[in-house]
Amino acid sequence: MGERKYFGTDGIRGKANTSPMTAEVALRVGLAAGKLFMSGDDRRHLVVIGKDTRLSGYMIEPALVAGFASVGMDVLTFGPLPTPGVAMMTRSMRADLGVMISASHNDYADNGIKLFGPDGYKLSDETELKIESMMDDGLNEGLAVSDRLGRVKRIDDAQARYIEIAKAAFPRHLSLAGLRIAIDCANGAGYKVAPTTLYELGAEVCSVGVSPNGTNINADCGSTHPATLAAVVREKRADIGIALDGDADRLIICDENGRVVDGDQIMALIGRDWARRGVLKGGGVVATVMSNLGLERALTGDGLTLERTRVGDRYVMERMREGGFNLGGEQSGHLILHDHATTGDGLMAALQVLAVLVESGKPMSELARQFDPVPQLLQNVRFTGGKPLEDAKVKAAIAEAEAALAGQGRLLVRPSGTEKLIRVMAEGDDAALVKRVVAEVAAAVKAAG
Repeated sequence: MGERKYFGTDGIRGKANTSPMTAEVALRVGLAAGKLFMSGDDRRHLVVIGKDTRLSGYMIEPALVAGFASVGMDVLTFGPLPTPGVAMMTRSMRADLGVMISASHNDYADNGIKLFGPDGYKLSDETELKIESMMDDGLNEGLAVSDRLGRVKRIDDAQARYIEIAKAAFPRHLSLAGLRIAIDCANGAGYKVAPTTLYELGAEVCSVGVSPNGTNINADCGSTHPATLAAVVREKRADIGIALDGDADRLIICDENGRVVDGDQIMALIGRDWARRGVLKGGGVVATVMSNLGLERALTGDGLTLERTRVGDRYVMERMREGGFNLGGEQSGHLILHDHATTGDGLMAALQVLAVLVESGKPMSELARQFDPVPQLLQNVRFTGGKPLEDAKVKAAIAEAEAALAGQGRLLVRPSGTEKLIRVMAEGDDAALVKRVVAEVAAAVKAAG
């Protein structure tokens, strides 16, 4: 795979108004992606664009729109809509391309551009590289003739359509009546659709993080700051708390005592429920190398498998499609329900948890303990130069650590995708041993880097 200049592991992302997150780069993305997806036949081509609530969305969106329109693509803009909603609408409206403007759980100063193909899936690495290579071509090449310019429209019913699709994913015979649900929308893309969906399904909804002002997205709220949700759950005596991130593609849950439930427990809960109901496909669940060993043991104990991929929801999705799985996700709360969505969807995942909560009649605190997590420790080690992981002493330290953990734990050493960090993670039944091996490998990496 070639060297990436603009695209990272999840689209293009950076500090707004500094490279690569400038209006000019957005314009080039529109031009390049537009040219690539105009398939050459004579019909009108369509791109749909959604965004979260960041101030910089007002700068990025028109630049993208100008790029697409100038190569002859029609554009529909949705305004604030969750990332999974944009993926859904791309497919539902038979668009040639979908774009989400968001930096997910980052603070408001960052922004990003994510692209979806006509099937609603994130574009492949190859397609992104093709777009990159075209982005540096002349801005004045391949433009549409005057009467073939794209037309642009803002449409307001995308939110309503997404709400209806989300409601349809909740089992028909159940209702949320009698449940008090606290929801934190992170002042982000889900601030309208998520509380409305829960309300229309019958719940009493206590919302927080639903007053976006352009700069308060993810600010002390949402899935990255679960303490805010936990406080609301306790104050309102809610039965469950749901926290989304800025683009609503991930989810963290709190039980009725305000205790946080991570993505691994949620995957176990949904996976076991689906297996019981005979709707789990692929014979197991797909997760990343970061998921807790306890999850793996819980699933194998039920005769299900846990398949692991590298970190990143796109890799989870790829494995799910290859193996015919319909449930996968990350410990961080990115959950992919392939029967309902083509990318992580916090609201859809919450509805599956709520279905189990309603049907079982048990409190969330009881459902949240699907397994006892194995002690897990992660240490990030900064390095300045070279390739510490190729150092002989580091390799020896890793081999020793793996031998020490053999049979009762595992070690994972990987470089960060975005910064000069080596992440050293170990887990095992013996917490003291886990601590020791992480310290030893981290020290070796430090010495080498």
